[in-house]
Amino acid sequence: MAHIRTDALLKAVKKGKGGIHAPYHKITAEKETVRIPAPEFVTLPMLQHIGAPCTPTVKKGDYVCVGQVIGDSDKFLSVPIHASVSGTVESVQDVKLANGTMAPAVKIKNDGEMKLWEGIVPPVVNNKEDLVKAIRASGLVGLGGAGFPSFVKLTVSDDKPIDTLVVNAAECEPYITVDYRECIENSWDIYSGVKTLQELLSLKKVVIAVEDNKPAAIAVLKSIAAKDDSVFVMGLKSRYPQGAEKMMVLSATGRTVPEGKLPADVGVIVMNVASVAFVARYLKTGKPLTSRSVTVSGDCVKEPMNVRVPIGTSLRDIVDFCGGFTQEPAKLISGGPMMGTAITSLDVPLLKSNNAVLALSAKNAGLKKETACIRCGRCHEACPMNLIPTNIEKYALKGDAETLASMGTMVCMECGSCAYSCPAGKPLVQYMRLAKSIVKEAAKK
Repeated sequence: MAHIRTDALLKAVKKGKGGIHAPYHKITAEKETVRIPAPEFVTLPMLQHIGAPCTPTVKKGDYVCVGQVIGDSDKFLSVPIHASVSGTVESVQDVKLANGTMAPAVKIKNDGEMKLWEGIVPPVVNNKEDLVKAIRASGLVGLGGAGFPSFVKLTVSDDKPIDTLVVNAAECEPYITVDYRECIENSWDIYSGVKTLQELLSLKKVVIAVEDNKPAAIAVLKSIAAKDDSVFVMGLKSRYPQGAEKMMVLSATGRTVPEGKLPADVGVIVMNVASVAFVARYLKTGKPLTSRSVTVSGDCVKEPMNVRVPIGTSLRDIVDFCGGFTQEPAKLISGGPMMGTAITSLDVPLLKSNNAVLALSAKNAGLKKETACIRCGRCHEACPMNLIPTNIEKYALKGDAETLASMGTMVCMECGSCAYSCPAGKPLVQYMRLAKSIVKEAAKK
């Protein structure tokens, strides 16, 4: 059979092929973000980013303040963890995260005072090196859900000249509205962050990209950047997964990120809109990342809303603040319904990268009964990377790493468009993950 080559994949991406029109379900879009009272306990895992986990720097019985470092690592792909409440360290022990991973965590009993750590001061930032150092110290990771340490994106070698910043405000997953609320409520923080990054990174152009089904956000952002010729607010076609990084770069700049490469390789840095707003606030106050906004939604939630929450708060406390459930959910999800993680319990802590908690009834979360593939080609049509998921499934079940690699398996972003489109109800994302693991294991050998 003919295999798909990488150059064919790139051509498909350039044409903007694939994607789906997922149900919107943005029922919290016009609900202003509400700050949740700090809980009695927070549990702060040392693994809240892509990369090496941190090592706790405190022990049981220690008193800590908001913004104080309680975990850090000297590994490159790692950022410090900060206390999100003031109080006494209750324990330092392993906990289970939403994805089932075990990680060391610091549990703090809140004293109700929310005392700021005395060492919090605005960082002195005069150049790119100062900025990278400050962003690492802030503990910032991508707030759109990926959890990639933000300072790493800004650590670009001189042989990769960057000329464009793309601010990702697409928020194409159903239900989630925290980025939309960031645009509406904190537009000047976004603009301030944009101008700071533009100046310190010597960027010629900034594109703030928003899906065109969010006209109010586009209008607000255009109003603050109206007299700035270097900042362009772009309305993108509403189509999932428009917010995926490679798709975003293509839509906003017309540039294609090759397989195995990063946006920096084509002169672009992509940052989530909430991350950019946080940069502005951090440089003004010196307060690190200790809280984040979360959408709590789904047809089982009594009062769906957007809430501002101390990191480490249990998902149960967050849902309880929203009135609990109107009925027993058939599915709980940390994140969005397309790329989020299904969870079996709310007794897990909120991480820096968690942007939503969803509770869905069987009507909205029921899986199709899996049947035989009818070769309709819908998975291929839906794939934004021009893959043929059913063929990859076939060779994954055979364990054929060489063929899987030649078919472009590793470019899959696991967006779920194929599984969503499959009338046979095949769990194609799981097969794609299996295929990628087979290729990776073969490469190690």
